[in-house]
Amino acid sequence: MELIGWTGAFFFAICALPQAITSWKTKRADDLSWLFLIFWTTGEALTLISILPKGIIQLLVHYVFILCCLIV
Repeated sequence: MELIGWTGAFFFAICALPQAITSWKTKRADDLSWLFLIFWTTGEALTLISILPKGIIQLLVHYVFILCCLIV
């Protein structure tokens, strides 16, 4: 079950990576909605805060990685 959790967290976390890389290379993110980005970032940050006390490493890795991609 732990391997399934790590695998799910990995795939969920990397889903934002292609967009982050494209935006970094082109220096453009015109096709992304600001409202979408604000809602996504807020949701990820709040969820990260809520799981911090639980210390579930897979989720912590996921949410920190996603927030880094969103910041880019």
